[in-house]
Amino acid sequence: MNEENLTNQLRDIKPLLEIPDHSYYIYWGLILFGSLLLVSTLFFIIKKFWDNRKINLEKGYLEAMKKIDWVNTKKSAYEATHYARLLATDERRQEIFSHLEPMLEQYKYKKEVENLDEETKNKFNLYVQVADESI
Repeated sequence: MNEENLTNQLRDIKPLLEIPDHSYYIYWGLILFGSLLLVSTLFFIIKKFWDNRKINLEKGYLEAMKKIDWVNTKKSAYEATHYARLLATDERRQEIFSHLEPMLEQYKYKKEVENLDEETKNKFNLYVQVADESI
């Protein structure tokens, strides 16, 4: 009976069950999630710095336009055109620049030019004022 009891005990032992292991997928999922989180954070930080840099550049261009001295009209017309073109980023400034640019052209390509006329000066001041309000 002892032997029979022993074989019954052995028959009652069930085979090992396979336990599903998802730790491998969880591990790579966490790595992927962390990577996406890191990349998105870096993207927004870089975007924030880029936008601030752009605003700072526009402020610098505006300050350069305000400092233009119209004593040397030819040189000043080149500077005004350069900075106004850089600042013409929205629709309103582009429209004013499209009117201002032909007015400045008459002072750029001649050997000797006369002083800036009032209409051009007023259009330039309007452009500076509009750019100052929108920055």
